[in-house]
Amino acid sequence: MLLGYEEIKKLLCKDTATDVRDRLIISPILELEEQLKPGCASIDLRLGHHFRVAKRTRVSHLNRQEDDYQAKLQRYNEEYFVQLGDFFVLHPRQFVMGETLEWVHLPRNLAGDVAGRSSWARDGLIIATATGVHPNYSGIITLELTNIGEIPLYLYPGLSICQLFLLEVRSAGEPLPRLSTFVGATEPQNASASGVEKRIVDGFRNRLGESH
Repeated sequence: MLLGYEEIKKLLCKDTATDVRDRLIISPILELEEQLKPGCASIDLRLGHHFRVAKRTRVSHLNRQEDDYQAKLQRYNEEYFVQLGDFFVLHPRQFVMGETLEWVHLPRNLAGDVAGRSSWARDGLIIATATGVHPNYSGIITLELTNIGEIPLYLYPGLSICQLFLLEVRSAGEPLPRLSTFVGATEPQNASASGVEKRIVDGFRNRLGESH
């Protein structure tokens, strides 16, 4: 079930759960009535301070299967911190990773889905939809931002950038899920391939007689 205005407001303002892990927490909320509007089924989240920018380097490729993936990322990415009141310029066809200003915690009976706001989309800003948020997650939400328009966009930390839809999880009585790689994130992050993923790919390669 998708939560509406009344359910979201009650969870944020009147939740009496004694265990903080069982509460919905979104903080800081600068203007509740602006971010959570009557009749809507989502809450707006604002753009944070950190940006991770892909730069042109001598790195020939990125391969999540390789042991030096994280080292290559350090050569491939530049990180910027933008103060409130200042702006980040996103150029046409540029890809960056941003973040939400808000720290989000979901209890075990809620999941989230993040979508871009249509007002930004009409200016050419695309926010990747690979941002499903699992129950029991705590941290900022990383945003994959791309300008598909023809002119630069000014991105100001503190502006509403996306919307978070909240959905009830019916199997909330099951054991807590294994924590995501990104739980506790305070800035945008990448992830290497897991050990299981590497073993699967290596297994297929071995069958094909290919080298690593």
